[in-house]
Amino acid sequence: MANMSSIIFEVDAPSTKDDSEVSKSSQSQASSIPDNEIWTVSRLTRHIRLVLEDKFRSLVLEGELSNFKRSSPGHLYFQLKDDQAQIRGIMFRQAARLLKFEPSDGLEVIVKGHIAVYEPRGEYQLQISSMEPKGLGSLQLAYEQLKEKLQREGLFSAQHKKAIPFLPRRIGIVTSSSGAVIHDMMNVLNRRCPIVPVLFFPAAVQGEQAPGSLIESIEYLNSLQESHQIDLIIIGRGGGSIEDLWAFNDENLARAIFNSIIPIISAVGHETDFTIADFVSDLRAPTPSAAMELAIPPLQELERNLEQQENRLYRLIKQQLQQQHEKISRTLQRLRKPDFIVHQHMQRLDDLSTRLNQQISYHRKIEDQNYKRLAERLVLLNPMKTLEVCQNDVDRLTKRLTQIIESNLESNKEKLNQRLELLDSLSPLTIMTRGYGSITNSSKQPVKSIDSVEIGDPLSVRLADGTLETFIKDKFPQHDDDELI
Repeated sequence: MANMSSIIFEVDAPSTKDDSEVSKSSQSQASSIPDNEIWTVSRLTRHIRLVLEDKFRSLVLEGELSNFKRSSPGHLYFQLKDDQAQIRGIMFRQAARLLKFEPSDGLEVIVKGHIAVYEPRGEYQLQISSMEPKGLGSLQLAYEQLKEKLQREGLFSAQHKKAIPFLPRRIGIVTSSSGAVIHDMMNVLNRRCPIVPVLFFPAAVQGEQAPGSLIESIEYLNSLQESHQIDLIIIGRGGGSIEDLWAFNDENLARAIFNSIIPIISAVGHETDFTIADFVSDLRAPTPSAAMELAIPPLQELERNLEQQENRLYRLIKQQLQQQHEKISRTLQRLRKPDFIVHQHMQRLDDLSTRLNQQISYHRKIEDQNYKRLAERLVLLNPMKTLEVCQNDVDRLTKRLTQIIESNLESNKEKLNQRLELLDSLSPLTIMTRGYGSITNSSKQPVKSIDSVEIGDPLSVRLADGTLETFIKDKFPQHDDDELI
């Protein structure tokens, strides 16, 4: 129990009499009542009410709340107590609606009000007009209460956080149309990756209308997700006091952020400012400019990644060709020279050569299609010059690779024709030699459905002649009318 609370009160009675004069007046009136006069209960209660309400019109008290309850119309009923006494209190709905925090038992508060008498029960009580938590601002207490409530519901849990896309197709920005925030964010965008388009939705970020405006912005951008290809939303504003940032501590706004289909980065205030929106968002940035830094990679990094992928593809193809060449060389060393076996397998060799050429053409076609899909996507981002250079390099390398393969095949075909006598000793073709493979995830478990993997997961592809390490780039569900390759 806290120390005994003090009671501070101000008397605003219109009378100019001091306490002694009022007391003398009351005593004079009481003494003027004949001893044998009979009063009714209602008359006495009314007389007491007039005296008390006139005497204690404006009070400021501190104490501890107990027996707190809220009626269905919204009125608050409680006891205000210290370690020696207590008084019944009531706060009507009109005043209770202005509270920024939720009162509860055990909370020490400072209240303003006046003494009122409830005549039907003959009880006096304190009618409260305002209430503040003692030692802690009402906004800070409301912030802590809402934070604890939403945390219990799991709105801050990491398992509900949506992944931020590596390269969003379009970014939705929700902030004020005035101020430096939008300009700072656009400066970062133009410096890092100007090819990413943005959709700016101006909203109020301060005041009573701000929460509704911010919620409307989030819901509207979610409705445009497919039509405008919005992959990410940044919501924020510049720094300020807790009152300035209070719109971002709104419970309805927190639930709108949590329910958003599109991932959201919050960028509210400065690095030391934390709001409820920061905790419920999928990613919190210390400032709006930092949010744009987190949202997009540098254009130079994208170009470097594309070049690395191209070099990796070239190395894989070269490695496969070298492995096949070494395998053929080892086979040639083991072959003997019975002509009848060679003649017997001449046609088979031709078939294998034809299939090899078909596989090379098929894979080249697949690679061309992949590059076309990348080109179509990059056209939306408008790196036309980079795509043209990359496409020319791909055509040149493809042509050169084809020439090398054909040259090696022709040079080795003549040698193979002379020494294929032991080809029957080779194992028959298995299923894997027809282009099939076994796919396992990082846990070495077989992958049987696209639903068991996610984009970005590493995979191992076991083929007839080796294993490929790759990752999920995209997923395309199989439909009944799709053509099987």
